[in-house]
Amino acid sequence: MNITVVGLGYVGLSNAILLAQNNNVRALEIVQEKVDLINQGKSPISDEEIQKYLSSKDLTLEATSDKEYGYGHEPEFVVVAAPTDYDDVKDHFNTVALESVIKDALEYAPNATIIIKSTIPVGYTRRINKQFKTDNIIFSPEFLREGKALLDNLYPSRIIVGEKSERGQTFANLMLEGAIADDVKVLLMDATEAEAVKLFSNTYLALRVSYFNELDTYAETKGLNTKAIIDGVSLDPRIGDYYNNPSFGYGGYCLPKDTKQLLANYKDVPNNLIRAIVDSNATRKGFVANQVLAKEPKVVGIYRLAMKTDSDNFRQAAIFDIMKEMRAEGAEVIIYEPSLNAVSFEGYRVLSDINEFNLTSDVILANRISEEIEEVREKVYTRDIYNEN
Repeated sequence: MNITVVGLGYVGLSNAILLAQNNNVRALEIVQEKVDLINQGKSPISDEEIQKYLSSKDLTLEATSDKEYGYGHEPEFVVVAAPTDYDDVKDHFNTVALESVIKDALEYAPNATIIIKSTIPVGYTRRINKQFKTDNIIFSPEFLREGKALLDNLYPSRIIVGEKSERGQTFANLMLEGAIADDVKVLLMDATEAEAVKLFSNTYLALRVSYFNELDTYAETKGLNTKAIIDGVSLDPRIGDYYNNPSFGYGGYCLPKDTKQLLANYKDVPNNLIRAIVDSNATRKGFVANQVLAKEPKVVGIYRLAMKTDSDNFRQAAIFDIMKEMRAEGAEVIIYEPSLNAVSFEGYRVLSDINEFNLTSDVILANRISEEIEEVREKVYTRDIYNEN
């Protein structure tokens, strides 16, 4: 089967590779550097499994920046993974990039079924089909982690397609065909329900992060042992021992925008919990900033902007709001982030030498602990209770 995938971030690229195991896939991307790397068998993003598959698997995958060529093999499906950032002013996702791709797909491949993998508001699929006067647009949510996106596609928790139809089942079967896991649950449902599944799933994860962060805030304020409490709580099988390591707040590309979008969808619906999840994250970041400022540091060092271990992505990291608050209170804030090839970032001084960073900082703020700062452990403020050396 011929398939076109548009957008080669971690969602688009992992889907392209999954499908290219058994189908002819052309992948469209406007960034030529990404195109060149993929065609050389190299991953443009940090994902071990993606690199392995690009370099060693027999894939029928070709990346291109040429629209005519990308759509030129008469694809049966066009999978769209364009970014949809949340617009705080308009209180909804910015879907301009997504709609631009949909317009191109309808023009260049009018007979194809368009599968949206981008995160969208509840009700969007119905509206966009009506707007473009078509019924060829389907939503299929993804549940992928950055850095493990292909692995999550190979061993999916579930496959959901937002249309109860033969073509919906056909697309689900294509995903199943590329997966390694057996007995994967497939759910075909209406588009609005599929959209809701995505937003409610990510908001629950944000809720869990917020819950254990607030537990930690209480324990730290009262002088209690956070780890002892969380260990005891997590042994209840109904709660479980996962997603329970305190942090500086949930961040990244998905959770902040998805929680805000779900809250916006609640505009005319009574709620307390969804609003509290969004508010809780802001409260946690303020608490962390105040805890550091109470130490009266002149220079606060930020050890890594990325909030996850082994990640090089710091889009929408929770640390940024904490940094702004501390700088507003007069502290100098410096950064150690190896993935930054610059002497400054967003007005903050960047140090590339870890020894200089350790020496210069009065307090070091680290979401996750590392051997690099172990020798100055007395300077480190972290809420990492499970990864400490």
